[in-house]
Amino acid sequence: MILSKLAAATLVVGVAGSVGETPTHQLSLQQRDAATRAYVRSATDCIARTVVSDTRFRKDNPASNLGDLIVDSVPKCLDPVRAMIAAHDRYFGEGSGEDFFVGPYLDVLPDAVVHRMKSIIAE
Repeated sequence: MILSKLAAATLVVGVAGSVGETPTHQLSLQQRDAATRAYVRSATDCIARTVVSDTRFRKDNPASNLGDLIVDSVPKCLDPVRAMIAAHDRYFGEGSGEDFFVGPYLDVLPDAVVHRMKSIIAE
């Protein structure tokens, strides 16, 4: 399934590494979520735009081969994906970014990409 393929893709992403800052625990959970939201949006937008621009993407049936298209788009979106992982590490603690990526982020990514694709196609 998509999760196993994307989990393997995290090996390509690699460890985002420390950005030289300690986690900002003095911020509330809502503030940390808001701070990382822009990075999540950027990674998701990149993946959705890459999927839509792929010649295999079918506007008449967007869910067709969506998993494969998403998997293939991740290497093309490494910069925003790495930035998202690094931001999550910065705000929630070292190592949390990769856990977020392979867990909650990948869980909702197909639905988020479909939602974002609608906006991209309408542009």
